[in-house]
Amino acid sequence: MTTLESTVEQEMIGWRRHLHAHPETGFEERETAAYVAAQLASFGLEVATGIGGTGVVGTLKRGSSNRAIGLRADMDALAIQEAGQRPHGSRTPGRMHACGHDGHMAMLLGAARLLSADPALDGVVHFVFQPAEEHGRGAKAMIADGLFTRFPMDEIYGVHSMPGIAAGRFETRPGGMMAAEDNFVIRIQGRGAHAARPHMSIDPIVVGAEIVLALQTIVARSLDPTAQAVVSVTEFITSGTRNVIPDTVTIKGDTRSYALQVQALIQARMAALVAGICAAHGAGHEFEYTFEFEPTLNSPACVQKAVRAAIAVAGAARVDGDCPPVLASEDFGAFLLVVPGNYMFLGSGLPGEPGGVPLHSPEFDFNDNLLLPGARYFATIAQHCLAGATAAAVTGEA
Repeated sequence: MTTLESTVEQEMIGWRRHLHAHPETGFEERETAAYVAAQLASFGLEVATGIGGTGVVGTLKRGSSNRAIGLRADMDALAIQEAGQRPHGSRTPGRMHACGHDGHMAMLLGAARLLSADPALDGVVHFVFQPAEEHGRGAKAMIADGLFTRFPMDEIYGVHSMPGIAAGRFETRPGGMMAAEDNFVIRIQGRGAHAARPHMSIDPIVVGAEIVLALQTIVARSLDPTAQAVVSVTEFITSGTRNVIPDTVTIKGDTRSYALQVQALIQARMAALVAGICAAHGAGHEFEYTFEFEPTLNSPACVQKAVRAAIAVAGAARVDGDCPPVLASEDFGAFLLVVPGNYMFLGSGLPGEPGGVPLHSPEFDFNDNLLLPGARYFATIAQHCLAGATAAAVTGEA
């Protein structure tokens, strides 16, 4: 560890714990954004704020090359009451950093601090601090606000700390890394009646039950078995009571998949099944299908660069370039539909270890031992991608 890295590690711990103590949820990250912007400015970076609402971009320019990359961290906290006692615990009731975004911001600030002292870079690094990841809206808001036109970049890289993976281990994969999340709402309009006179009704519970079962055939019988998807009904709500057949049933749920064509297939088959079953029973219906999160699709070329950087930081034994995909969703996927890039997991600890507490748990706290490896990883990506002519020949970057 260099003297600079030792100094930056202590600074990152301070930044991380400050951010943990002052959580803000999606599109409300005003104090968070101001804090991040002040740190970036103190490193000598150009800083732009208010992008996509509360987003921040710090820009570092070196040399004469126009080549540019983006490094991204998410900023928002969750509407969870923090449990346990710690000096840097949340000071805002009902809000806490339970997903590690405080650590992600500190790692990216640390990378900016390290890279600002590196004279060998030849190109541009954009440090992207994104709001509202948990909503699945922040990346799209930044894109709509001109992120990639105002700050052109050839590639973009992100990291997420991940309990359940050994601390300090890096994992990624080409293609589908995390799933798209789509939501659906089905409203069935029947005709209510006394429970003793069902022949007078158009029973929406019977219709809804058929629909719930039919939805399971989409994956089992309409999807190529080599593809992956999940269709889950999570709510079944009626307007009835114990001795009354209801007028209406509302069915809600969630689907997950890794490919845009699979999303389209699920939506089309679901619409056809709902319409057909309702028509067969003489019931009316409304069907809504919304796209909440894009799939996170890693570029194979960027995966290779990410793996090379991770090996430089942690060693080959602690890097997996073909890990299993995860059916959870990540807002970073919206960026990857515009520019190529890579999303990386950084293990925070196995179950039972301090960093092994699950994400979104009231007991969660970021493992500060990840801060320096994460900052080094971000910095190494930039150094490899933006090396000068002599260094590029050594690292193999084009």
